[in-house]
Amino acid sequence: MTDLIQLVGQLEARKIHLRSLSEDLDTTSSTGKLIFHIFGAIAEFERNLIRERTMAGLAAARKRGRLGGRPTKLDEQRIKEIRILLNDPDMAVNDIAKRYGVSRGTIYRVLRQF
Repeated sequence: MTDLIQLVGQLEARKIHLRSLSEDLDTTSSTGKLIFHIFGAIAEFERNLIRERTMAGLAAARKRGRLGGRPTKLDEQRIKEIRILLNDPDMAVNDIAKRYGVSRGTIYRVLRQF
């Protein structure tokens, strides 16, 4: 809402006014400015409601045991195998990545974690 008010203030400083063709909104009048601020407040209220509902939904999902996010490509067993292969001086990171169907960055991440 504050960004909206600042934008209107900057436009007014340049003698620019907003006149909507579809709504009865004209910032040259006091009534138009009031309606503009009310629209902005309602939009902010709606965004906050959406955010609250999203957060409540995520919390409910966590209580049911759902963590969300992207599933990992590597399980613990595959990570152990990769760690063993990383200790082999004859195995290149590229070869390990191809074997497990992941990027080199994923292999280096496994290397950094352990």
